[in-house]
Amino acid sequence: MYTEGSPVADTKAPDGPIETRWERRRFGARLVNPANKRKLTVIVVGTGLAGGAAAATLAEAGYRVKSYCYQDSPRRAHSIAAQGGINAAKNYRNDGDSIHRLFYDTVKGGDFRSRESNVHRLAQVSVEIIDQCVAQGVPFAREYGGLLDNRSFGGAQVSRTFYARGQTGQQLLLGAYQALERQIAAGNVEMNARHEMLELIVADGRARGIVVRDLVTGEITTEFADAVVLASGGYGNVFFLSTNAKGCNVTATWRAHRKGALFANPCYTQIHPTCIPQSGEHQSKLTLMSESLRNDGRVWVPLRAGDGRAPGDIPEAERDYYLERIYPSFGNLVPRDIASRAAKNVCDEGRGVGPGGLGVYLDFADAIARLGRAAVQARYGNLFEMYERITGEDPYAVPMRIYPAVHYTMGGLWVDYDLQSTVPGLFVIGEANFSDHGANRLGASALMQGLADGYFVLPNTINDYLADGPFPTMDVAHPAAVAARAEVEDRVTRLLAVDGDRTVDSFHRELGRIMWDHCGMERTDEGLRKAIEQIRALREEFWRRVRVPGSDSSLNQALERAGRVADFFELAELMCIDALHRTESCGGHFRAESQTEDGEALRDDEHFSYVAAWEWTGSEPVLHKEDLTFAYVKPSQRSYK
Repeated sequence: MYTEGSPVADTKAPDGPIETRWERRRFGARLVNPANKRKLTVIVVGTGLAGGAAAATLAEAGYRVKSYCYQDSPRRAHSIAAQGGINAAKNYRNDGDSIHRLFYDTVKGGDFRSRESNVHRLAQVSVEIIDQCVAQGVPFAREYGGLLDNRSFGGAQVSRTFYARGQTGQQLLLGAYQALERQIAAGNVEMNARHEMLELIVADGRARGIVVRDLVTGEITTEFADAVVLASGGYGNVFFLSTNAKGCNVTATWRAHRKGALFANPCYTQIHPTCIPQSGEHQSKLTLMSESLRNDGRVWVPLRAGDGRAPGDIPEAERDYYLERIYPSFGNLVPRDIASRAAKNVCDEGRGVGPGGLGVYLDFADAIARLGRAAVQARYGNLFEMYERITGEDPYAVPMRIYPAVHYTMGGLWVDYDLQSTVPGLFVIGEANFSDHGANRLGASALMQGLADGYFVLPNTINDYLADGPFPTMDVAHPAAVAARAEVEDRVTRLLAVDGDRTVDSFHRELGRIMWDHCGMERTDEGLRKAIEQIRALREEFWRRVRVPGSDSSLNQALERAGRVADFFELAELMCIDALHRTESCGGHFRAESQTEDGEALRDDEHFSYVAAWEWTGSEPVLHKEDLTFAYVKPSQRSYK
């Protein structure tokens, strides 16, 4: 199903002491003087935490910035949905935290499948992010004395997560949005909302622009720049049901992949343990309940299989607080992949609760008794209200019901230490790249990475590339631009011409079921091979039977979805091939054939301690391996017991 090519290596990360690598890289990178910055243009695709922060910071530095998003406003980016918090090694609690401990926890949490250099830089930059956001007016929770408050998150034994109730993503995004709007008002950023990137323009071996479609008028245009930054988020919606907004998609990064950017670790998907269970086949997405709830909520199921009693009728002696039992050191705060698999296991045993037995209880009775309802409401009130509105159940009176769901993707376009892809001039930040989380992201690290990349890392590293600019002027008549635009127009025409008898969503839902069953929480050799066959057959049927009503000359959401689902088909096959070739278990990638005697993930460091970076060929993908070396954190069997 694939061939193996030459190794790939990150040549930008300095060697020597890890504590000084980032400072040495910043000093070694070339600078661009202020007068030359005004001559250079950077395109930023996406306006979430990474994209919004990057566009604002690059414009503040003096570059001309063109920003694009498919939403009607930059502030509608999916970063706004993040709830629980953002990590930073400030050690305000004096509980033993440090940059090194955050670095260690993140590498361990990712099951030793991430780069030490990148993760250590992330931990270093984390302390600067909080100061930046406070200066922007982000209303972090504070203790009685006025100091910033912290809470615990899964995978850590210290309190390092800064938060704003259950609205942390919203508040952080509004801070980045205000910084971006300031630059828009100053004329330094050209904002293009309701525009979707549908192709990357590569000329003379460099990324020089994008092809976009105006989602309101249908107009297709080519846009040029000296560098392109992708901050377009993750691809969890390949599963159809996920906690992602319905518009989240892989198209921007997948178009870049087809133009030469390697796609790394596509099978690494995060399953979040704290989501509201699916209520029926009518459902089009799932809702996340913040992991922060596991600070005070206790997870349990009945001891006896098939126990249909109401939770209040089940006495303590007949409850199994299974996370506390199996993992006494971390209890309910084990990492997300551990908690998700444990929930699946107890449900598979017939001890799940709710419709179909696909749920476990998250119970706040002890916390309410210990702290009082007012204290619990102050911490989690908006989350409790959201849960009650969706389920009709009062979580102050009865336990929440939760079940794992697709949430985040650790895979993405391969980038070096400078966040540059294998296409020169194409930089990738935030969830769109693969670089920092390994095989499992710790909670409250997504916001940290997005803002680190956007505010602090990219604005320093992109200078080194742009120091060679400005590059030769391009216009719409350039052969590379003509070819890229033609690809977009041909694809749109082809989608509209099928005129079949099945909706886009029917195909997407069927693809999602294949992926969840065979490339979700648990994967097997047999299941993955079956999935690949089914995906190929379904993709062929899609191009014969899909029906896209309307035209391309106006607002047409069916056309938008069709293009995105067409890319999901190609991505899904690569995800399954990646999962099939990796015959170990690690992080969120659990192979049934590779587990310990007590059912934990069993890594194979001898054969799989590498990043799998895939090259698009149009037929069989080519696997390029980046070997991972560990000098500061020794890989070991992960244990949270």
